[in-house]
Amino acid sequence: MKKGWQIFWHVVFWAIMFSFFIAVVHSNMKVSAVSLLITFGVFGLANVGLFYLNYLFYIPRFLDTKQYRKYITALVLTILCIGVSKYGLRVVLHPYIVSGSEKEQLHFWSYFLSTVFTSVLFIFLSIVLQFTVDWFLNERIQRDLENQRLTAELALLKSQINPHFLFNSLNSIYSLAYQRADNTPDAILKLSEIMRYMLYECNDNKVDLAKELQYLQNYIDMQKIRFGKNAYVDFEVNGVVTNQRIVPLLLISFIENAFKHGVANDAESPIVLKININDGHLDFYMHNKKHLLNRDAAGGIGLSNVKRRLNLLYHNKYNLVINDTADTYSCELSLIL
Repeated sequence: MKKGWQIFWHVVFWAIMFSFFIAVVHSNMKVSAVSLLITFGVFGLANVGLFYLNYLFYIPRFLDTKQYRKYITALVLTILCIGVSKYGLRVVLHPYIVSGSEKEQLHFWSYFLSTVFTSVLFIFLSIVLQFTVDWFLNERIQRDLENQRLTAELALLKSQINPHFLFNSLNSIYSLAYQRADNTPDAILKLSEIMRYMLYECNDNKVDLAKELQYLQNYIDMQKIRFGKNAYVDFEVNGVVTNQRIVPLLLISFIENAFKHGVANDAESPIVLKININDGHLDFYMHNKKHLLNRDAAGGIGLSNVKRRLNLLYHNKYNLVINDTADTYSCELSLIL
């Protein structure tokens, strides 16, 4: 909070406190305005002054620097001085002070002990305020540091996606080029559209769901070009896509693995990719038959990446179930968008 606002709220707090006690005294005792002004003006300001003396000077200079003996000594001497000073003021201003009787005897020790209690109360309040402020400040610092760490980690994870995707896509296009396929230029065009999306559309933490789905469709189309007439992919999107937003490049790793490790040319066991959208929820289902001869020596960069991103960006807002058997691989992912 800015210093100006801090001063404002401190003034408001003390104004409310003084107004409350003045109203209570005025409603229960017949006292003059002069008596109220002296009681809450002189002695009240002395208590508030002690509050800020401890809050702004003693705590930063002694307590925060762990000079506990000096801190306690300073407080004790200050309390004693204030107690004696208040008693002297009370004697001088006795005719104007709120009291039950004009002939009331003013005993030093009883009054002195009451001033000590009041002083200790205001010192305690200032300590509570300082520790509260420090706690919130430390919490904010820790939260900022954690956010910076998460931002850096997410940036690293996101930077790993493009090379990983590009590596797999170039392998696919290399296959087409090696076979001298006529649709190689179409695959390159699809790849350029995909890379444009990844480079220019995915800079925000979340993107429009419609754009992400189009990106997935482009990738699947590129894979269909690679497999030609032998590509058997059951891709469905059900539900109404409006203004929902999603973390970019989140589902692509599952789909990449389906084509890389799955069998895409088996009509009886196609790659199944289904997305259901229901208002603020997204359900993704994938199933593929494993290609036993196609093993990734580099080992699962994409899936470990997406799991980590899910934990960071959708903590307690997602459910991922993976069923990995010897012959098939399937996963179900539910997201709260």
